[in-house]
Amino acid sequence: MAHPKLHSILDTEVRNSTLRRRSLSGALMAGVSLVFLGTPNSAGAEETAQLETVIISSTDEDSGTAVDADAKATGPGNGYIAETTTTGSRIPTALRDIPRSVSVVTRQQLDDRRPQQLEDALGYTAGVIPSIWGVDDRFNQFMIRGFDVGSNSVYRDGLSQKVIDFSGFKIEPWSLERVEVLKGPSGVLYGENDAGGLVNAITKRPVFDTFVDGYLGYGSFNTIEAAFDAGTTLDQNKEWAVRLTGLFRDGATERDNSENDRKFIAPAITWQPTDQTNLTILANYQWDNLTPNLFLPVAGQNYSASLGDLPKSFRDDLHDYNKFDANHGSIGYLFTHEFNDNWTVRQNTRYSEQDTDYQHLYFGWMNSATDMQFVAFTVDETAKVFSSDNQIQHDFQLDALENTLLLGLDYNRYQVDGRNGFGSSPDYLINVQNPNYDFNVTDPAYYLDRVQTVSRLGLYAQNQSRILDDWLLTLGVRQSWVDNKTKNRLNGTSTSQNDTDTSYSAGLGYDFANGITPYASYSESFVTNIGSEFDGSNYEPSKGRQYEAGIKYQPTFFNGFFTIAVFDITKSNILTSDPAHAGFLVQTGEVNHRGVELEGNYDLGNGLSMTAAYSYVHAEITKNNDGNVGNRPERVPEHQASLWANYKVPSGTFEGFSLGAGVRYVGESYGDNANTIEIDSYTLVDAAVRYQRNKMELSLNATNLFDKEYFANCSSGAGCIEGEGRSLMGRLSIKF
Repeated sequence: MAHPKLHSILDTEVRNSTLRRRSLSGALMAGVSLVFLGTPNSAGAEETAQLETVIISSTDEDSGTAVDADAKATGPGNGYIAETTTTGSRIPTALRDIPRSVSVVTRQQLDDRRPQQLEDALGYTAGVIPSIWGVDDRFNQFMIRGFDVGSNSVYRDGLSQKVIDFSGFKIEPWSLERVEVLKGPSGVLYGENDAGGLVNAITKRPVFDTFVDGYLGYGSFNTIEAAFDAGTTLDQNKEWAVRLTGLFRDGATERDNSENDRKFIAPAITWQPTDQTNLTILANYQWDNLTPNLFLPVAGQNYSASLGDLPKSFRDDLHDYNKFDANHGSIGYLFTHEFNDNWTVRQNTRYSEQDTDYQHLYFGWMNSATDMQFVAFTVDETAKVFSSDNQIQHDFQLDALENTLLLGLDYNRYQVDGRNGFGSSPDYLINVQNPNYDFNVTDPAYYLDRVQTVSRLGLYAQNQSRILDDWLLTLGVRQSWVDNKTKNRLNGTSTSQNDTDTSYSAGLGYDFANGITPYASYSESFVTNIGSEFDGSNYEPSKGRQYEAGIKYQPTFFNGFFTIAVFDITKSNILTSDPAHAGFLVQTGEVNHRGVELEGNYDLGNGLSMTAAYSYVHAEITKNNDGNVGNRPERVPEHQASLWANYKVPSGTFEGFSLGAGVRYVGESYGDNANTIEIDSYTLVDAAVRYQRNKMELSLNATNLFDKEYFANCSSGAGCIEGEGRSLMGRLSIKF
């Protein structure tokens, strides 16, 4: 029988065929070779897209190893296209079979655009707005479907990599095989998450082949960069494979007195004694010296317009007190074992730790009509995260129903131990008409000294059914338990809060033979709220609920994937002012985000690849005690659009040349829920040019090519943060 898992590796022509998987005794299942309409590396992207004959084979002809659905679902993709994913269902599943919006940024897209941060990799993804806090290297920050989820919704290899206080566990894009976005509430599969969705970064893993890839680079702000990625097999039987990935960067941002330094190393080893068993150990360590953001007061908003804007010389400078030093590492493993045709177990586990030394001098408020009051903020902390996801998968058939039942138990323990300081001083006053940082800063007194431990336990179940070969039904449920404990060392007190939540999901689709799959789905999520109301009762979790419908289209005559989706998300139990007790909050707030998304990724043959996206979000505050009902939530633009195209000359005099260009548009928004602070729309242009000869490649990438000046974010009273300016990086690469 053909299980839903197998549909992730079957071509459209044969996906309804009856096959049996290999047994534990060693009898090999008849696998299906991939139908390549292009190649996943830059050298082959120009090959003409042509549907080839499907060959039944038990091995991959290039490597001699068994075709593996898990490997395909976490691999680099095929050019700009990925056909399968693990993010949307926790197990390898064809994208067209998931009744949810899932976007995949393939390794080829990453290679063409060369993002320096995880958030930059998402700039051409529908519904995702990156760098929403402007020039700020502390965390990966982005918005999905109008919800600011970057700090709380980052995963790596399906395990949580969320921000804890100010420890962000930033992910290096060079270390990734692909980046995936699951849009909308995702509580059933991933537990506590905000309503917008989540980002799952997939780590590069050992492959049973020998390769070397690397580059040397130099770019804007005297940035020097070097990176390598190498792997090989360790034995003739191809049971052991290793990989080592690394990166060095010594640079700065467009601000004076800034840093953008990184040292990264990631060893990995895979043991695959049989086709049924795979164990991969992944480790990494990363040393970051980065720079925090810069809020600036704005003329006409924070002080009188008659005084004029702050001079650019002040905006481009930073006090040398500012720094964000973060050293973090992790070690873990991914384990899979197939007992027989019907039963598979998986366990993914990781331990991460980060030491954060953070100092920040930033604008606090106007102390007078002309004097800006700056404040000092410090963080000295250690964060630890342990995550484990344990799964049992059962494939079975009931008459006309092919089923994949997934039962999972996951556990996450987050702990942060440290002290935060905050304070102002008359010495930190800066005159608007004569601004300068000519003063010394001393560390402020601690206002927080604590150990906070958050434990999250979840039990979930999901069943994917294929009914009469064409109908796709997915049902899911999760029970979650969250325990939050804090020991306050300043006053010697301890507090504890326990929350529970039950989340549901359901989806239905129909798989037409021509590659079109319409679908509809419902999903839920939750986010805990720490604290209590006036009567002492603890806050309940905020709840997200989404209704979504759409169409997915995977053409049978060229390499492409297209989606259109409409969604309606309501987030309730939001904290808002208590009208009966000043200074307290109650949970009567609510927002609603409705919209449409269009996205297309395609390799058209003859060297041309493209990705296009558009999203519209109608966001509204539907319940609120602050007088903002009917307004648009802060920082949520209505419109977002992007287009990236890459052309590699396939033959002739200019063979080896490659040109890429993209445009990104983000519409206007508001900096406050009262809708009194307007943030203008902006359009950014990116570009890339490359020349490849044999195993060498010379490239130049540019982001914000025309150095567009814009505000990425504004807040009431705190001023605005400028967006990222032009950045250039030239690289000499080698691959063999």
